[in-house]
Amino acid sequence: MRARIYQPAKTAMSSGAAKTKHWVLEFAPASARSVDPLMGWTSSSDTQSQVRLKFDSRAAAEDYAKEHGIDAVVQEPNKRKANIRPGGYGENFATGRRGAWTH
Repeated sequence: MRARIYQPAKTAMSSGAAKTKHWVLEFAPASARSVDPLMGWTSSSDTQSQVRLKFDSRAAAEDYAKEHGIDAVVQEPNKRKANIRPGGYGENFATGRRGAWTH
């Protein structure tokens, strides 16, 4: 049974870092999906591909995989540097602002 351990990236719809602190163990699909000819739904006989386990740390996820005999591959996250301006949002409304405030 193959699986991957990774730390999810933030969603494109948010600027926050919610749901990116935990680590996820996700099983790789063992069989291909098939399309139902009548309804057009995709289905699979592999129920393990639906399982996503969340862990507080990378070590906990690796220990779980090793304990249960799961062949897991760890993917390192790509960390972004924080985009913090020196003045921040309040600089837009400062009284000693250097440039003209235009809309």
